[in-house]
Amino acid sequence: MNTQTWSPSGCHVMAKPTGSKCNIDCSYCFYLEKEKLYPERGQDWMMGDETLSAYILQHIEAQSGNEVVFAWQGGEPTLRGLAFFEQAVRLQHEYARGKKVINTFQTNGILIDEKWCAFFNQHNFLIGISIDGPAELHDIYRRTRSGKATHHKVETAILLLKQYKVEFNTLTVVSRANVDHALSVYRYLKGLGSSHMQFIPLVERKASKATASGLTLINPESKIAGQLCDWSVDAKAYGQFMSQIFHHWVRHDIGQVFVQLFENTFALVCGQPAQICVFAPQCGSAFALEANGDLYSCDHYVYPEYKLGNIHESTIAEMNRSDANRRFGAAKSDSLCEDCRRCECRPLCHGGCPKHRFAISASGKPDLNYLCPGYKAFFHYASPYLAMMKKLYLHNYPPAAIMQIIQKKESQQQ
Repeated sequence: MNTQTWSPSGCHVMAKPTGSKCNIDCSYCFYLEKEKLYPERGQDWMMGDETLSAYILQHIEAQSGNEVVFAWQGGEPTLRGLAFFEQAVRLQHEYARGKKVINTFQTNGILIDEKWCAFFNQHNFLIGISIDGPAELHDIYRRTRSGKATHHKVETAILLLKQYKVEFNTLTVVSRANVDHALSVYRYLKGLGSSHMQFIPLVERKASKATASGLTLINPESKIAGQLCDWSVDAKAYGQFMSQIFHHWVRHDIGQVFVQLFENTFALVCGQPAQICVFAPQCGSAFALEANGDLYSCDHYVYPEYKLGNIHESTIAEMNRSDANRRFGAAKSDSLCEDCRRCECRPLCHGGCPKHRFAISASGKPDLNYLCPGYKAFFHYASPYLAMMKKLYLHNYPPAAIMQIIQKKESQQQ
């Protein structure tokens, strides 16, 4: 549920109808701190009807194409209640003007019941379920505010989604807790019926500096690295995690299981655009919308310095065309360190997310992506396989044919 590069003709908005409010207390969640941005909000933390209507209309009008994707996230969006999303769908139908509307919905699954599933099925919602592996791994960090486990409730939600034939994918945070269990996590997710998987590396730093607003929040642009939080993943270990899964996937699951990093890297190898913003040449036009209508440059840059405006004062289309958005988008490539500019992996990652550029480069400056060693390890491991898949593709063979080639070659070596 990410996006691509900056575009003046369209944009992606990650809407947060409950702001940072959530019904569980994940140790590693970077968004819970955002409640500090709105100390005056108190109990009034939900997106109102006026803001919802403005958002639906403006987001549709901001797209030049015939397809409009609404991405609902949080916090936890189910806290806003089913009636809110029923109203959202009614407004989408009213304002669509012939455009195709797609809804995606990222949730921890705790509140998902039969009513939610019937609604998702009726309106073809694509559901993203956050789950970090089997219970012994998932429940290390993903617990309730009272410290209770949540895994069994997430499994129940997935079973309901399957029962109601609701399309879903899984989002797995790769942390210090599960990084040494790659195949166990992957096979578990397959066993749940997940055929579309995202593996998000967890890199969070402790606050080391206040933002311009005076709030003690980690601003990604701060070059004061701060100490990594205990749950952050080791960069090389993340690369090994993804390589181990790729080793299994390329032999058994191509065309059956779709792993976001693998699909994106193969697209780039074939000369196609990046499918996710992290690996695009530029940032921009991938906004975060807070519950009160404030629009920020990016979900990872929800700080006062990166607020583009409010949809009750400017339209999404106007903010998408703004100089501030252009500058934010261009900053990713403009700030690329010399190590990245010379690196053979640059076409595959473009320096990664600027949020993670705080490691020390050869110049002695904190401008290298922390995950660089992990990305390199994965790219180097996967490269010969992806090159073979590209060759098959260019000769009108399905890339999945590589599985038979590998199996035949390895059987001959035994």
